Parts: sequence; C-alpha cells; structure tokens
Amino acid sequence: MLVYAMSKKPLNSKALQALRHIRNQIARHGRAPSVRELRDLLGYKSPRSAALIIERLEEHGFVRRRLDGQLQLLKQVGEDLAHARTVPVPLVGSVPCGAPLLAEENITAVIPVASTLARPPHRYFLLRASGDSMNLAGIHDGDLVLVRQQSTADSGQNVVALIDDEATLKEFRRKPDLVALMPRSKNKDHKPILLSDDFQVQGVVVATIPNLEKE
Repeated sequence: MLVYAMSKKPLNSKALQALRHIRNQIARHGRAPSVRELRDLLGYKSPRSAALIIERLEEHGFVRRRLDGQLQLLKQVGEDLAHARTVPVPLVGSVPCGAPLLAEENITAVIPVASTLARPPHRYFLLRASGDSMNLAGIHDGDLVLVRQQSTADSGQNVVALIDDEATLKEFRRKPDLVALMPRSKNKDHKPILLSDDFQVQGVVVATIPNLEKE
C-alpha cells in the first residue's frame, strides 16, 4: 500500500520505517528518538542520513519540530484511509511545573482515535498513566488514558486534575465541604488527596488503552 501525504508523492520504505520507529518510541517512552537513535534504528552509519529522512517526513507533514527541538508526530501511516472514522487527539507528554497541560510544547503526537470513543463535538487528549495508584480501576503504569476535556466531574468518575501545576489521575469524590481524589490501588501506600478550591479538573477519563508494547 502506498502512503500519500501533502506532496502527493509516496514515501519510500526507509521513510515509512522511520515513521513507525518514531511512532513506537513515542508510544513506549513518551518521546521521539533522537537523530542518532534513529540512525541506529535504521542501520545507517551517518546521522546525516537519518536527518534527511526526518526532513522528508517534515516536508510530507508527518512530523514537525517543537520549540524544544523534539519531534511531534502529526500524522501516521494509513491515517488518510481512516480519516472519516477517526478524530485527531493530542498525546500529552511530560508536563513541567507551571506549564498548561495542553500547551504546544507538551504535545508529543497527534493520534487518530475512533470517533466512537472520541465523540465530537467534545475535545479530548491522551495521557500516559504513571505508577500504580489506579491499578484496581484497570489503569496500569504505561497505559494511555483517553480524557474528555471538561472542568467538572461527578462523584465516582476518574479524572485528570491539576494540583500545584502537576497533573494527577484519581477517582473524584465530592464531599459536603471538600473534594477527595481517591487512589484505587493494591498498594496501600497511596493515600487520598483532600482538597478545597486549590485544584482544577482537566477532564474525565472515558477509555483506557493498555500498553500493548510493555515488555
């Protein structure tokens, strides 16, 4: 199958291979490979060869450079064919303190998600779960969670909340005079977080995508 992009010219096999390596690295580690890492993955001797492949992917509109120099995945192989049935959803990577969750510099990829999950007209984002604080809810370390953007939640919903400029994933519980963010874990070291007004709900979890590449 030939893959066409903005230039209407097909990518060669090496460019397609590079695109898959970039996609897999982002899915597994939350970041794209460096030029030297991509060189090794493609079996090249010179970083320049890998850099030229990246330039071609940029020209075709598959990737672009963020302000921090990291590659951002904009389009994936075969996405055109599924365009009518999918919605582009940003994958949020590492979020530094003080940075908005969905700021451009925090988005590592744009991933097509079935419109039956990411239902228009709502907006969504993907976030990688870290740790074991929600494993009893079926959310494990390395899984992707699909989050519907909204600033409110009902008791019992799993939410992504921003506390002191850091994102956390917990079960939302509203009490008469406070909010509790509850862990759902076999690990009893995790404790509830009790809050009043000093937090923001960023969205509600609507689906969990297991980390199928976990070793």
